[in-house]
Amino acid sequence: MRNNAPLQNLDDALAQLLAAVQPLAQTESVPTAQALGRVLAVDVIAALDVPPGDNSAMDGYALRAADVPAPGTVLPVSQRIPAGVVGQPLQAGTAARIFTGAQIPTGADAVVMQEQCEALAEADGGGAAAVRIQIKPLHGLAIRRRGEDVARGSAVLKQGTRLTPAALGLAASVGAALLGVTRRPRVALFSTGDELVMPGEVAPEDMPPGAIYNANRYTLSGLLQALGCEVTDLGLVPDQLEATRAALRVAAEGHDLILTSGGVSVGEEDHLRPAVQAEGRLDLWQIAMKPGKPLAFGVIGGGAGGTWFIGLPGNPVSSLVTFLLLVRPVLLRLQGVPVALLGMPRGLPLRSAFRRTKADSRREFVRARLDAEGNVTVYPNQSSGVLTSMVWADGLVDIPAGTLVEPGQTVSFIPMSFLQ
Repeated sequence: MRNNAPLQNLDDALAQLLAAVQPLAQTESVPTAQALGRVLAVDVIAALDVPPGDNSAMDGYALRAADVPAPGTVLPVSQRIPAGVVGQPLQAGTAARIFTGAQIPTGADAVVMQEQCEALAEADGGGAAAVRIQIKPLHGLAIRRRGEDVARGSAVLKQGTRLTPAALGLAASVGAALLGVTRRPRVALFSTGDELVMPGEVAPEDMPPGAIYNANRYTLSGLLQALGCEVTDLGLVPDQLEATRAALRVAAEGHDLILTSGGVSVGEEDHLRPAVQAEGRLDLWQIAMKPGKPLAFGVIGGGAGGTWFIGLPGNPVSSLVTFLLLVRPVLLRLQGVPVALLGMPRGLPLRSAFRRTKADSRREFVRARLDAEGNVTVYPNQSSGVLTSMVWADGLVDIPAGTLVEPGQTVSFIPMSFLQ
């Protein structure tokens, strides 16, 4: 590949990646309580209405609205209905003491909250013998209707939905104890670079000249686990062509994706490119983005059993940002999330509290967070090696190529929550 090849548009690169991969065919059933973050392989169909019957939205008194012609009307209290208890049909001209979630008795058509009522003399068994209604209620007041949340037979969660805590609760509300999900992607991870050492193997005071700790191994492993992947950590691979080829062959066995960091440039010590080409096929892209630029994408092995390969840049921030914008969507696609939901995230239009006086030729993703006034401020050092900026940031500012930014200008802010 020529070094002077034109830079590829980021959106086009993402579209190519998503067009290449297809969802994994294998599925499994898991307990609903253990399905957080998984992707549904089948719709969840409601087997009942939610709520299953008309019920009270609050603590108060169930009655017939027609029995209260004016504020101040006094009604005898004929029964008490806690949640989980089915009351008797309501006698005309009476009220029922009722509690939140309790089923509305036959004949009642409104609930008046207890704060708008006055309990009068106590009955022998405790509770009010009568109640003064301080408002004129309307028909249907404070009643949650049967099926108003979920109708029996409806698909409450669609295939391809990534399960959030709220989605798990919704599935549980229709009685789904098990959920059919796509199996977890199996990802092999390794790093290249003779300068890398592992924390714990060499003490900081004993670090040889030129050596650095392998931060990417921990960052990428954490990102993969957060996306529900089964990760095989193959550690460090020496900067040698044959060692790299051997690592690729091992990684291809039993995995859906091989993810690496470092060695994807075109230098003499960057062996991933020729190794991948020897073991499969490779596209080496230069993406018009900053941080990040080189991205390797290909397949190890041939035929239908090949394993996808993505090589990320070695600089910590470049590797992390490239993962969030390009690898994350691929992994979600493998799990069955629809392509339509995996495009480049659209940022929030917010007010800049920073100045950018030098325009870059590439689309730039600047580490940023919101200040106390809700304006966007940026980390002072945007170097691709400054990992502290990613810990500090709670989002990225998406700055188009060739763009300057002044304080007060509207910028596109992508919260980190959009990239999780």
